[in-house]
Amino acid sequence: MSLFLKSITFISFFILSGCNQTLLGTVKNNTTDANEIASKEYQLPALLPHWAVTATEQAEHHADTFVETDPFAIDYDDYISDGFDIIWDRIRAGFTLPTSEHKKVQSELRWFARHKDYLDRVVDRAEPFLHFIMEELDKRDMPAELALLPIVESAFQPFAYSHGQAAGIWQFIPSTGRIYGLKQNWWYDGRRDIHASTIAALDYLQYLAKAFDGNWLHALAAYNSGIGTVGKAIKRNRRQGKPTDFWNLKLPKETQGYVPKLMALTKLISEPELYDVDLKCIQNAPYFKVINTGSQIDLAVAAELADLDIEDLYKLNPGFNRWATDPAGPHRLLIPIENSEQFEAELQTIQEKNRITWKRYKIRTEDTLSHIANKFHITVSQLKQINKMRSNSIRAGRYLIVPSASKGMAHYALSKSQRDKQRRAIKRSGKGNKIYHTVKSGDSLWDLSQLYKVGTQQIARWNGMSPKDVLKAGQKLVIWTKSLVAPRINSSMVGDFIRTVRYRVRNGDSLYLIAKRFNVSISDLNRWNPVQTKYLKPGQSIKVYVDITKQASNI
Repeated sequence: MSLFLKSITFISFFILSGCNQTLLGTVKNNTTDANEIASKEYQLPALLPHWAVTATEQAEHHADTFVETDPFAIDYDDYISDGFDIIWDRIRAGFTLPTSEHKKVQSELRWFARHKDYLDRVVDRAEPFLHFIMEELDKRDMPAELALLPIVESAFQPFAYSHGQAAGIWQFIPSTGRIYGLKQNWWYDGRRDIHASTIAALDYLQYLAKAFDGNWLHALAAYNSGIGTVGKAIKRNRRQGKPTDFWNLKLPKETQGYVPKLMALTKLISEPELYDVDLKCIQNAPYFKVINTGSQIDLAVAAELADLDIEDLYKLNPGFNRWATDPAGPHRLLIPIENSEQFEAELQTIQEKNRITWKRYKIRTEDTLSHIANKFHITVSQLKQINKMRSNSIRAGRYLIVPSASKGMAHYALSKSQRDKQRRAIKRSGKGNKIYHTVKSGDSLWDLSQLYKVGTQQIARWNGMSPKDVLKAGQKLVIWTKSLVAPRINSSMVGDFIRTVRYRVRNGDSLYLIAKRFNVSISDLNRWNPVQTKYLKPGQSIKVYVDITKQASNI
């Protein structure tokens, strides 16, 4: 065992007195527009990473980043103590940004000091990541205040997702994430990958700081609202002969509060006793080790090899969306230090082909590639690649080789599909009835909002989405509506709980009796059957849209 690991073992048994700490912040959205980054209008330098040129080059860079010779890997045996036992002492020593007594800073300070329970939760989430972030900041000689930025951005929620499509603890939007090499596909989202997104965020922040001649307050404002937004505000003030410091710029309301939040956190961490805040003791030592698996691996198998709860594995590796790592990489996992030695040893005993469960699936007459892919929770392209298929044609009776999760989907509770399912199960509206709508080709949030008489923002919130997200055929959405039968109805709007019924008129029937039977209005019947309902006759067919959860006994 290295001297460093022995030290960690010793420190873990040493009880530090007078140190009980915690942090806070409000979840913010990074609305940075990647298209503004190389804007010539503001004469900003082209400071993007040398590899951020084309989408192809970005993908190639990312695929090559986490190989055996990972340039970002931490050499744990060569780790040298920087003289600080507690992470907060190290962070305080690295504070370099200007402070302010501005009223907005004071307002944020009061909020944080009043919400100590919130700070406790945030610090618990931050604990695994603070040392790694500080290591990266020190390598670049960047301000230690930036280690607190994920509190402002996401409250250190690894699965944070904003209505502006920003994801992860650093809240990258898709376009900026791609520019900075963060791969995003069905299997994996690099914006949530703690390791990759931290490297990308610091790259971006360094770029912004250089673009604004080392003015970190301008850089932070640009990280929140976009480099073009801040550049325009500076140019406007110059034209008007006004000061161009952060406090005098006309910026979006969110951005005006963004920098003060970070300043307030800095003050709080600097002197927690002044605000009656106890910060949880966090050792100034690595929490996790980055381990190269070399190939795709079922996350349930990885958790067992590491003797780790699978939810803890997901929390350290939130970039993986599904039940396994991305087949195309990155092939690495963050494993707690105390579990890393066992994981590496066990990993050597299991062959690559056994890291994923493979099954032979016999094709049925009614099968399609998409149906089979959905059944085994993989993509069509992956299914074709595994079976070396050139087209989507399949024949009943033949076999396909398919990768399969070793456990039931419920076991992978923090996979994207399970998180979405749990989110839909939560009632997010105090009124109305719950409907599951299966998305049809051509559906949009706007169409559904008109159909169910609710707002697009509401539908997005109920389903943990952004209003800008594109809907996919087969996707299930939960919707809370006061009316289960919408005024205008067509085949595309029929969800899981609404069905089309052809009712044959009986002797003695009237529109009133039929409407009462199916719990609809007479006007609905007239609208759905503009000609047939004028004169009812026995044997006549009437179209009715009904809620099968309430009408099963009448159908």
